[in-house]
Amino acid sequence: MALILGIDPGSRKTGYGIIDYLNGKPCYVTSGVIRIQAELALPERLKVIFDSVVEIIEHYQPQEFAIEQVFMASNASSALKLGQARGAAIVAACFHDLPVSEYEARKVKQAVVGTGAADKTQVQHMIKSLLKLEGTPQEDAADALAVALCHANTQHYLVRTAGARQFRRGRLV
Repeated sequence: MALILGIDPGSRKTGYGIIDYLNGKPCYVTSGVIRIQAELALPERLKVIFDSVVEIIEHYQPQEFAIEQVFMASNASSALKLGQARGAAIVAACFHDLPVSEYEARKVKQAVVGTGAADKTQVQHMIKSLLKLEGTPQEDAADALAVALCHANTQHYLVRTAGARQFRRGRLV
């Protein structure tokens, strides 16, 4: 495994984080937040997400792509917009032939903090600690890095338990 791009989707803020995962050890590469102007209509917001994720992929050349799944909150309209933002990011990954992995928010939190009920502050603290960062990453960037770490840990575990040497493009090799 090598570079993993994690995405925490949102229609106004989409977090991204890239880690390099070698020999069972994560190494921070970059992270940030794609901020979308509130006055833009939804189709334009989705284009900003797509274009930004494409730019990140082309610049860093990750081999894996992981994204948080949609959870159904009390507001169906918000969940629908979140699903569309996810779709824009996923299409950007597919456009570059990256294998896409999806993880539930609770599983991401459990993989990083140890409990699926962790709050954003706990995720930020653990990301800072696990990746040995000097400063605390912004919430959405920390969530995206957590998605990337969850993916790395999941794939590493699958490879180990299957007795394979590595996991490439969705298959054990």
